[in-house]
Amino acid sequence: MECPVNRPVLVLDPTGRARDAESAELIARGPATPADILGVQAWAVSDPDLLEALLKDPRIAKNGPQHWPDYGSVAAGWPLALWVTARNMSTTDVEHHRRLRRLVSAAFTPRQVAALADRIEGMTAGLIDTIATAGTGGAPVDLRQHLARALPILVIAHLLGLPDELRDGFSRHVDGVFDTTLTPEESQANNVALYTVIATLVATKREQPGDDMTSLLIAARDTEGDGSALTEEELLDTVMLVVAAGYETTVNLIDNSISLLLTHPDQLGLVRAGKAGWDDVVEESLRREAPLAHLPMRYALEDIELPGGVTVRRGDAILASYAAAGRHPARHGDSGAEFDVTRDVKDHLAFGHGPHFCLGAPLARLEARTALRALFERFPHLVLVPGVELEPVDSLISNGHRTLPVLLGGPDRA
Repeated sequence: MECPVNRPVLVLDPTGRARDAESAELIARGPATPADILGVQAWAVSDPDLLEALLKDPRIAKNGPQHWPDYGSVAAGWPLALWVTARNMSTTDVEHHRRLRRLVSAAFTPRQVAALADRIEGMTAGLIDTIATAGTGGAPVDLRQHLARALPILVIAHLLGLPDELRDGFSRHVDGVFDTTLTPEESQANNVALYTVIATLVATKREQPGDDMTSLLIAARDTEGDGSALTEEELLDTVMLVVAAGYETTVNLIDNSISLLLTHPDQLGLVRAGKAGWDDVVEESLRREAPLAHLPMRYALEDIELPGGVTVRRGDAILASYAAAGRHPARHGDSGAEFDVTRDVKDHLAFGHGPHFCLGAPLARLEARTALRALFERFPHLVLVPGVELEPVDSLISNGHRTLPVLLGGPDRA
C-alpha cells in the first residue's frame, strides 16, 4: 500500500478512547487515509459520498482469501482474524453472498419484523420492571447491562432458538470478538469458546429442531448433502454473524441513544414536547454515534484513483470508517458533530450500503425505539449518576460504553 506524501499512517487506538479525536483526524486528512489496525494497514475511508460509492463498487471485493495478498499472514496471527476468515455473507462476493443472504433474509422481511413487535414490547416491559426493582431506594442501575444488552440477546435468542443456558456464553464471547485489546492468543481462545457454544446450539437443534433460524439453516444444510445450499463451515459462521451483527450493533444503538439523550436534556425535551419522535432519536443516534466505528475489510480488485490524489492499489485493504462518516461536513456541514434530533438530513451509513446493507437494520430500529419509549415513559426523571464519566468499550470497532449507570428518579427523587 502506497502512502501519499506527507500523509503518515494513522494508528487507530485499540481502546476506543481516542475515537472522537480519531474521527476528527480522519475527516481532516481527506476522503481516504492510510491507517494501522492492530499492525495491519488499510485505507480508512471517512468521506460518506466516497464510502457510499465504494460500498457498491464492483471493483471492491469482500473475499479476503482470494483478493488480499496479506491474507495468509493476517489469518495466522491477527487478533481480528475472524473478521476476514469467517465464511458468511459478510465476507463473500456476489454469487456466494446472494446464496447465503437468501437463506437468512426470510427472517428479516418487513412482515417478519412487524410480527415481532408485540413480543419485543413484552420483553421490554419485563426488563423495565426488573430495572425498576434494581433501582429501588435510589440505587444506581447499569442500563448497558439491564436494557441495552438484555433486550437484543433476548431477541436473538428467540430468532435462533437459543436455550437460556447458552445466552451468557454467547453474549460474553461476542463481546470478545469486538475487544481489540485482546492478545492474539486471547482472541483465538475466545473464538474457540464462541464456536463451541455455536456448535452446541447446532447440535441441539439437529436433535430437536424448532421454528427458528438455526433449525432452518440446518435444514438447508442437511437437505443438500453436497453443500450446495450451505456447507457446515458456512452454517456455523452464519449463526456467528447473526449473533454478532444482530447483538452488538443493537446494544450500542440503545446504549448511545440513552446516553445522548441524558447528556443533551434539551433534545430529550424536544421529544417530550412532541417536536421530534423516537424514530428521529434513533436515526440521529445512528448518525452521531455509529454502533460500529470501523468495519474491516474490503479489497481493491484493481488500481482505483480516489479524490485527494490517492491511488488504492490492487490488493489493498479498505476500512469503512462509519463513525467519522456520520459526522462528516460533506453531508452535515459544521454541525456534524452535534446531536440534533430535529435535523432535517439524518443520512448515515451506520448499517452499511449496497449489497451488504445490514439485513437486521429494521429489527435494530424496532428494538431501539421500543426500548427508548418504554424507558423514558416509565422513568421521566432518569439521569446519569452524577460525577461518573462514561468509558468506552475496549474496541476500535464497537462504539459503546462499558457501563451506563443511571438514577431512575433523579438525584432529588432517589
